[in-house]
Amino acid sequence: MTENATLSDFQGNSGPDVMVAAYRHDAHKLNGEPHEYAPELFAGVEVNQTVPHGADGDASALSRPSGQPEQTVDTLENHYRLSLLSGESRYNPGRFTRADVESAVRDMLTESDPETIHRAWLESDVVSAFNESVYYPYTSLKYHTLLVAALLDNYREGHAFEDLLLVVDDAEEIVPHRTVYAGDRFALRIDANANGQPWARLGSRPWRSWASSWKRLTAHPLDVDSDKEDMVLDANLRRIWSWSTALQYIEDYDSEVSS
Repeated sequence: MTENATLSDFQGNSGPDVMVAAYRHDAHKLNGEPHEYAPELFAGVEVNQTVPHGADGDASALSRPSGQPEQTVDTLENHYRLSLLSGESRYNPGRFTRADVESAVRDMLTESDPETIHRAWLESDVVSAFNESVYYPYTSLKYHTLLVAALLDNYREGHAFEDLLLVVDDAEEIVPHRTVYAGDRFALRIDANANGQPWARLGSRPWRSWASSWKRLTAHPLDVDSDKEDMVLDANLRRIWSWSTALQYIEDYDSEVSS
């Protein structure tokens, strides 16, 4: 988080609410457009704006390595995510059509209420089909965006990155902008206060540290003593370092197990 920020760094007098802007900042990826040619307007609303206070860069550092990226999958030339479970594209025309994608994207990008758009991102399976970078096809645009919003909301309240915790909440406990995963059994949020819930520190700086934080939780939400599926999920989460990949993996795994 940068120092000496002012209110104008967070919200312009005529621009959209800064939290809404955070959810819209990667609209070009949802629409299959390169960043350098991405329009600033979509359906009459501002999109693809820079997220203040370095939240986008910090969230990227949680999931992707620094340096010049290289294409890791020769045949991948779009933003459709590859599943860590199957290795296949998560864009499945039998699951939803391109028209479904376009409709969902339009609804999400044009929503103006910050808490409503946060809920929409948490619950959307359509945005789960996209990666945050074609160079890292297993990453998740859905969870990258939720991480950006969580970091930004914390930074706006004066918290530094080193103050932040990964917190395990009950499934029904959704904290606006701070909750980054919401499942049937538990929720996960990024916050400076655990409020009595299990927690682990994120660390002194943003980097691909998911496995480290997951291992350090003061209590775990999975039944690793008697549930074989939870044992497998936990074991794999202890080997994944990218935050957006890990959060998406939890969603995908629970979806596969429950289907």
